[in-house]
Amino acid sequence: MKGKYLLLGTNLGDREKNLKLAVISIEKQVGKVLRRSSVFESEAWGYHDQPSFYNQVLEINTTISPESLLYAVKTIEKEMGRIRNEKWKERMIDIDILYYENEIIDTRKLIIPHPEIQNRKFTLVPLCEISAAEIHPLLGKTNLELLKETPDILEVKKI
Repeated sequence: MKGKYLLLGTNLGDREKNLKLAVISIEKQVGKVLRRSSVFESEAWGYHDQPSFYNQVLEINTTISPESLLYAVKTIEKEMGRIRNEKWKERMIDIDILYYENEIIDTRKLIIPHPEIQNRKFTLVPLCEISAAEIHPLLGKTNLELLKETPDILEVKKI
C-alpha cells in the first residue's frame, strides 16, 4: 500500500454538498487530494432504518502523522455538524482513515488499516475505482480481491 486513503460518507441533508465541503476542508486542514473516486450511493450498513449514504474515497497527500490525521478528520466532522450518538446511525459526514501507506496501527483510539474494509462493499467499490491493485498490508490481498470476496451483499451504485 503506497497511498493514504480516506472514506467519506453522508446520509443527511444535501449529501452531494456535504461531500464537496468535506473535500474542501480536507484540502485546507490535511493536505492535497490526489485522486477521488466517483460518488456512490448505498443502503445504510449496520442500521438499515435510515436514509441511504453517499460515499467517496479520496487518496490524499499529507505529511501529518496518522494520529494528527485522525484528530484533523474528527475536527472536520464536528465543524460540519457531526453529532456522535449511536454507532452506524445517520450523520452529516463521516470520515474514516482506510490506509496510511503500509502503516499498521492498533491503539485504543486508532486502528489502521481500517478493520472493516474487507466487510464493506460501500468502501471497497469506490476504493477499487482508484486503487484496485493496492495490497492490504495485513490481509495480503488487493482491494479488488477483497471486493470479490466480501460477504457484504448491499447494492452500491454510482451516482
